[in-house]
Amino acid sequence: MSNFLVVRQGDTERWTLNDPASRNALSDAMVLGLFEACLRAKQDTSLRGIVLTGASGAFSAGGSLGGFASAIGQPLQPGEDDPLIDMNRGYGDVLHALTELPQWLVCAVDGPAMGGGFGLVCCADLVIATDRSVFATPEVTLGLPPAQIAPFVWQRLGDAVARQCLLSGARWSAAQAQAAGLVNTVVADDALGAAVAETERALRAAAPGAVAATKQLLHRLRAKAPDLRTEAAIAFAAALRGPEAAAGLAAFAKKQPAPWVDVPPRSTEGDS
Repeated sequence: MSNFLVVRQGDTERWTLNDPASRNALSDAMVLGLFEACLRAKQDTSLRGIVLTGASGAFSAGGSLGGFASAIGQPLQPGEDDPLIDMNRGYGDVLHALTELPQWLVCAVDGPAMGGGFGLVCCADLVIATDRSVFATPEVTLGLPPAQIAPFVWQRLGDAVARQCLLSGARWSAAQAQAAGLVNTVVADDALGAAVAETERALRAAAPGAVAATKQLLHRLRAKAPDLRTEAAIAFAAALRGPEAAAGLAAFAKKQPAPWVDVPPRSTEGDS
């Protein structure tokens, strides 16, 4: 069974991240599926809109470290080219491709949208989330920079809120994400399908050519910012091979605090 599904419905498509066992973590295969779907959609003049969602009560738990696992905490040998750079940059290519789509893109979020999943949400034109959705960029708490998603979070949320989000790893409820400007609409857990359908009906009032032209203008504004894909990939690769990521990810696996987390001493008041 494919972990990335594309279903055509007339002149719209539904793209589904489909790996429930991992809460739709962004594996190499899923990232490739997303990228290929973007390239195809960009050339499809009969396609008016796309809904991006996740299967089985999760949007995406974020990036999968499957392809990176053997490199965690392992420095490069002198003169060795780092394969992690191209691997990580590939996700940046997906984010750029999503923002270049000429069709409207709606993210329908139910459940967690973490890390790379948060980055996907930042690329959408409109975002609908259920009450039980939760959003976070927890990379720094694991000893990693949120490298590829950082420019998209910054562009979506503005400097102050992006810093608050990216530098703390704090979790947001759907209501908090709406207040921050990440989410447009919050609905009850069982109302997501109806809300998406209503949003699609509203978007059909816009002419496809006018939508494409408007998005191209908006993309030109985004394109004035520096392209940080390569720099981001280098920063991510260096961090993954460093001691902080090794310690942070090991602590996360053991459900223990990372070594840089200050744990208040246990109060002895009242001890006999």
